[in-house]
Amino acid sequence: MSALIPAGSLRPTRIDTRTFQVGSVGLVEVTVADRDHTRPFLLLHGGGGVLTMAGFADLLAERTHSRVLLPTHPGFGGTPKPEWLTSVRRLAQAYGTLLEESGLTDVTVIGNSFGGWLAAEIALRHSPRVSGIVIIDGIGIEVPGHPMTDVSGLSPAEIRSFSFHDPSKAAAPPNAGDTGPSPDVQALIGYAGPAMSDPTLAGRLGGLDVPAHVLWGESDRIVDPEYGKAYAAAIPFSTFTLLPRTGHLPQVETPEELLGALSDLGTC
Repeated sequence: MSALIPAGSLRPTRIDTRTFQVGSVGLVEVTVADRDHTRPFLLLHGGGGVLTMAGFADLLAERTHSRVLLPTHPGFGGTPKPEWLTSVRRLAQAYGTLLEESGLTDVTVIGNSFGGWLAAEIALRHSPRVSGIVIIDGIGIEVPGHPMTDVSGLSPAEIRSFSFHDPSKAAAPPNAGDTGPSPDVQALIGYAGPAMSDPTLAGRLGGLDVPAHVLWGESDRIVDPEYGKAYAAAIPFSTFTLLPRTGHLPQVETPEELLGALSDLGTC
């Protein structure tokens, strides 16, 4: 099923619900916002849900005249999730199939937080359709002395305070008054596990064979900049860029600066 919605001054954005077979594992249904401006980008949101990436998807499409796909990870935002989809690697397999089904080539995968981990897992599948990745304040590796902040028991307001250079700039979500973890954080734990890391990931990153850029907010209190430097060091020939006056969600807090950094790197 699909529908067209206006996106400001942009050409219309198509919202599709796509159901497809992932290898021999099973069927998965994914809701994808497709901003079709020719050059393909796959944007992957983190535990805050698809709204944390939607505004930047519009900005990227408008400024670069690119085709921008923004899927909602199954299980987030109340979307259905099949029983077999229980790990980051399985989700990466599903998105690899999505790229195949879409017939896309020369795709740059950009992921924030959990989406950064997912971008790395997609690239590790060595799909010829993926030409590069950008990891923005990613999670997933283990760095001695620099553990990730445990968000599983934090309220949405507490997570915002750890995620922004200036928390006053953060828009309060509809469930801002809740005291427990949000449904999207619960969905995140369903993929990433309680530790939200994979002890094998840092070692496997050495097998990446596409250009990789690692960008990090200098005020990130979820995973600090030293964690980001370790992420970049694990990837052959990667670049590391520190983004000033921003936290864990640069695409929300400082989107213009993030877009400028991507342009400087030749990503867009």
